Amino acid sequence: MTTTRDGWELPISEAQLTRLTADMETAHRETLPVLRARAVDLGAKIRDRATDAPRDPGRRRFLLGAGGAAAALALAACSGTDKDSGPSATRSAAGAPPASASGTYTGDLKVVALATALENQAVGAYQAALAAAKAGRLGTVPPAVATFVTTAMAQHADHAKAWNAVLTGAGKPAITGVPLSNQPATTAALGKARSVGDVAGLALQLEDQAAQTYLFATYHVTSPAGIETAATIAPVEAMHAAILNFVLGRYPVPDDFLPTDKAADPALLTV
Repeated sequence: MTTTRDGWELPISEAQLTRLTADMETAHRETLPVLRARAVDLGAKIRDRATDAPRDPGRRRFLLGAGGAAAALALAACSGTDKDSGPSATRSAAGAPPASASGTYTGDLKVVALATALENQAVGAYQAALAAAKAGRLGTVPPAVATFVTTAMAQHADHAKAWNAVLTGAGKPAITGVPLSNQPATTAALGKARSVGDVAGLALQLEDQAAQTYLFATYHVTSPAGIETAATIAPVEAMHAAILNFVLGRYPVPDDFLPTDKAADPALLTV
């Protein structure tokens, strides 16, 4: 256990955190080639869908059910976060995503745009945390914590690139910022953080939101490639959350099935 000058304690050893971060990076690297391939395929399928014959509804329900159940089991294996914590701007994302007010992103692309914005939000949050640490606003930051933050941030950036490849492959503009209505509140909360524990708690909310949004996506996108893309990313996001629980001194006891009560509502999108 590491105690910092400001009194905050890292509940696990830095060696343990380093090992967990390495395992997280291994899982990410193993899934990245599949993720990129599925993203390209998904973009092409969405682009060409207008000329495709209608999909048999019975087959679609089977694919959605099978993909969703597999993702739920995989996520539950490495999740188990505090059910009472989560962003106040999220709710259970029940039902199919509504069309964008601007019409730019509709159907599956609405979910893809939401996922991209969430990944960009996480990248920005971790960047802000590193900047605050460098400025001395978080007290002493154990090196293993900084390594985790840098690694998780890079993984979110990879996920954002994959989702943007879907959007551009479908002929839509990439998401370059954080077009989410809860972004000002997230930025303000990060600005008030004064310890590693404060930042970890905020990051955990974002990671829970992302993991559960991907589970939501496996049930509400219509393309098998979309289901596979979301299901590929979701377990890595859940690993982020599990490690942050360790950093906060909470043992991440697995759930039988990951809930979706913290999933981001597509209505959060402002584009």
